[in-house]
Amino acid sequence: MLMRTDPFRELDRVAQQVFGTPARPAAMPIDAYRKGEEFVVLFDLPGIDPSSINLTVERNVLSVHAERTRTVGDDVEMLIGERPHGSFSRQLFLAETLDTEHISADYTDGVLRLRVPVKEQAKPRRVDIAVGSGQPASIEANASDAAAENRDAVGAATS
Repeated sequence: MLMRTDPFRELDRVAQQVFGTPARPAAMPIDAYRKGEEFVVLFDLPGIDPSSINLTVERNVLSVHAERTRTVGDDVEMLIGERPHGSFSRQLFLAETLDTEHISADYTDGVLRLRVPVKEQAKPRRVDIAVGSGQPASIEANASDAAAENRDAVGAATS
């Protein structure tokens, strides 16, 4: 039995993953963490023109699209071209406990920083309970339930 192989198929697959194609943009690396009452997401976008960054939120899906173009003209002979260019895209699925109406964003030193606050109704709060004689007594809300919910608050998926 004969098998036909293409030794460059794997190289093409890796190049498409790293550099992306017009139909399937490359992903951008991110860090995400919670700091106090907000979630912070950092996107690495070095060399991107800030005017090419498009940030949208639809329901609980946050999408970031950006484009980097080559800075050299057609009149040069490119000897090494390792810096990725083209379209970059990333989607994050945000939990219902996050306030998508008050997201703030800034772009500094090649890093897009998003700050997503936690909704007021999702924050831990003190609950008064009437005990025996009808006298209200305060007890603290259980933080372990809130911690479990916060672990699932930001999920990332690459488009």
